[in-house]
Amino acid sequence: MKLKKYLSLTRAGIIEALQFRLSFVVMVIGNLLYLIVVYFLWKAIYESAGTDVVNGMTFTDTLIYLVLATALFNFMEMYTVWEIGRNIQSGKIILDLLKPMEYRKYLFWSYSGSFVTQFFLTFLPTFIAVAIVTHGAIPLGINLLFFAVSVVMAVSINYSIDFIVGTICLYTESIWGINIMKQVIVLLLSGATIPLAFFPDKLRDAVELLPFSAIYDVPLKFLLWDGISMEPHEPWCMLGFQLFWCVVMLVISKLFWKLSLRQITVNGG
Repeated sequence: MKLKKYLSLTRAGIIEALQFRLSFVVMVIGNLLYLIVVYFLWKAIYESAGTDVVNGMTFTDTLIYLVLATALFNFMEMYTVWEIGRNIQSGKIILDLLKPMEYRKYLFWSYSGSFVTQFFLTFLPTFIAVAIVTHGAIPLGINLLFFAVSVVMAVSINYSIDFIVGTICLYTESIWGINIMKQVIVLLLSGATIPLAFFPDKLRDAVELLPFSAIYDVPLKFLLWDGISMEPHEPWCMLGFQLFWCVVMLVISKLFWKLSLRQITVNGG
C-alpha cells in the first residue's frame, strides 16, 4: 500500500515533467553547446600535451566520461533546493508538513517522476549515441549492473546533500547564492566538470574520500570499467564507499532537518 502511494507521486511527476516540452528542448540545446566547448577544449589540451594518454586517460576516454557526466547530471538533478526555498518563502512548507507523509519522502517521490522522464529523454539516448559513435568503447557487461546499483546510491547521496542545503533556507530564507555555491562545489569535486584523474595526486586522494566523488566519479568508473582494469575487490570497495556515504548523509540530513524545524518563519501564505 505504501509503495502504491509513492508511485502515485512518481506518476504525477512524470505527467508534470512531460508538460514542459519547451524546457526540454532548451536544455538539450544548452547541453549540446556545452559539449561542443568541452570537445574543443579537451582536444586542445591533448594536442598541447603531445601524447595520446594523459593521467591514464585517452582523449576518447575523457570525452566519453564528460559527455556521460553531463547526461548523468541531467538525469539525477532534482532541483530540491529551489523547491524547499520557494516553499519556505511562500509559506507552502506548512501545508506540506501537514501531509500524512514525511516531508523528506514526499519531496523525493514528488521529483522521482523526473528520473523516469530524464532517463528516457536524455541519459539513455546519450548513452546509445556515445556507444555507437565510439564503436563500442563503452563495455557492455557486468559493469552495467554495478553501474545501476551505483547510480541508485549516487541519487540518494545527491538528494541528501540537496536536502541539507535546502534546510539552510530555514535560517537564511534565501537560497540562491548558497545553492549556486553548492552546485559549483559538487560538480567540481565529483569529477563532473574535470575528471578526478586530472587532479594533483594529494588533492585527488583527499577528494576521493569525500561524498561528492560518490555522486558522479564512481558511477562513471563503473560504466567505463572493462572488467579487467580493476582488482577483484575494487568494485565492491567502491560500492561499500558509496553505501557508507548513503547512510551518513541520510542521517545527517534527517537530524539537521529535525533540529531546524523550530526555525520556520512563514512570511507568505
